[in-house]
Amino acid sequence: MLANVFMKTNRDRTLGMLLGSVSIGLMLLFAMAVYRDIDVSLYDSLPPVFLELFGVPEGADVASLAFGAIYSFMGALTLAGLAISMGSASIAGEERNGTIGILLGNPVSRSRVLAAKAASVVLLLFIGGLVMWAAGLWTPEVLGIEIADMRVGAMVFHMTVSALFYGFLALMVGAWTGNPQTASGVSVTIMMVGYLGTSILPFIEQLDGWERVFPWYYFNGSNPTLNGIDWEHMAILGGAALAFLAFGFVGVNRRDLRSKGTKRTLIDRLRDNPRTAAVAEKIAGSARVSGLAMKTVSDHQGMLIITGAIMFYVSILMGPLYALVPDETWAAFSSFPDVLVAMIGGTDMSTVEGFFQAEIFAITMPIAGAVLMISMGSRAIAGEERDHTMGLLLSSPMDRSKIVVTKAWVMVAFGFAFGLVTFLGTWLGVLMGGIDMGIGVIAATSLLGSLLILGFGGFALLLSAATGETSISSWATTAWVAVAYFAFAFLGVNPDTEAWVQLSPYHYFLGGDPLVEGMQWGDALVLAATFVVPVLLAIPAFRRRDLKG
Repeated sequence: MLANVFMKTNRDRTLGMLLGSVSIGLMLLFAMAVYRDIDVSLYDSLPPVFLELFGVPEGADVASLAFGAIYSFMGALTLAGLAISMGSASIAGEERNGTIGILLGNPVSRSRVLAAKAASVVLLLFIGGLVMWAAGLWTPEVLGIEIADMRVGAMVFHMTVSALFYGFLALMVGAWTGNPQTASGVSVTIMMVGYLGTSILPFIEQLDGWERVFPWYYFNGSNPTLNGIDWEHMAILGGAALAFLAFGFVGVNRRDLRSKGTKRTLIDRLRDNPRTAAVAEKIAGSARVSGLAMKTVSDHQGMLIITGAIMFYVSILMGPLYALVPDETWAAFSSFPDVLVAMIGGTDMSTVEGFFQAEIFAITMPIAGAVLMISMGSRAIAGEERDHTMGLLLSSPMDRSKIVVTKAWVMVAFGFAFGLVTFLGTWLGVLMGGIDMGIGVIAATSLLGSLLILGFGGFALLLSAATGETSISSWATTAWVAVAYFAFAFLGVNPDTEAWVQLSPYHYFLGGDPLVEGMQWGDALVLAATFVVPVLLAIPAFRRRDLKG
């Protein structure tokens, strides 16, 4: 049975790992191809401290910048995200799907099930790291690019151990709580806060050195691309990962595991309260549109709270942090060549608007918002089929189109709620930092950000309705998010590929510089269409498909 759990987990998760790692390898190929024809004169004049910051050795071709940008940022986040997904689904996901009872009904202990799941996480991360390592060595050779003394293997090893840290953290939280959303939310929060902390704190004299409290520092703080493997840092991350695994074993053996039939929902808790029992009975009494809407809200409210809390915390923190950084530090960014500007979201960090765009709107808001919207979109149809609740919905007087439309309306409400939280956090952060930035431009950018993430959610909803597979929907949409960011950030630096930037939804989010110019209504209409069109296409796709039992 142990071997069966191990092999089944590998079968279920290998496709996602291969899609993620191969996508990063292809991005590296495209980025290097774009960069190799760019003038390097400005790059050569940069101070050594900035070359160290971006992980570029002296004498390297400018195209090798793509390696640092793609692997140390996108690659690390992608591999860690895949690990978090696997870790959160190891125990908590089995409980959510109602399959934990089937596993434990066989002659196998909880510890052995968890051990098989953990072994699968390790193996699949090794496979993903191996793919990225091969791509990192093969791509420069194919393009004839000199990467000097860049140590590809060291960077990939650091990425893999870092991903194992976050994956086992998610596994531990899931083993103790039985809630995959909590497990992934906690892990993603720690990862994103750590990334932002290690990016900003070194520039603040009063806080220099505090970046060591974040696990992200031990992934990239020693600059493995230049200096090779830092075994002390790897021991810290690896030791913490093993500690998480050990606590996971304690948690899964101490807690009463829940099958799907015994899981108590928000509606159940409302029924128990005399004050809300009548309302809860009305909501749960039928599967009409109002009931489905409330069910969808209940299914995803935890994820909204987690991702919203991440955005509020991060955005409110950026204002005071910006005020602590000396003006001369920001001024140094004004001389950056375009190839380095692209690595930080294609924005001028020497301005306050550029800082907020890079730290909040170009990276954090799209990532956290996409996590929320992809979860909602991929589970909208395929999740109901997986949980065997679609038949119950369709047995009521409700056709398939109403199900799609209802799910889409809840996504709209959640998307705008997420944007509102981002706006409030950013506005309060600006006030706390004494920064001169108008409330109107913050509102405009937050609204455009809501439309951007809704577009990602609409794409996931379409794939969910068309395929009935949550994995295909979530991984394909995740790949689209990464490609869209890559196209916006990197294709514009080369005149030969500049026109292709318009294919990315990010172009209509930040291309009009809304933090300076305010609302761009034409861009807003385009972004709205990226949500509306997939939803409309999802209706006939869902109508024509035979549902799975």
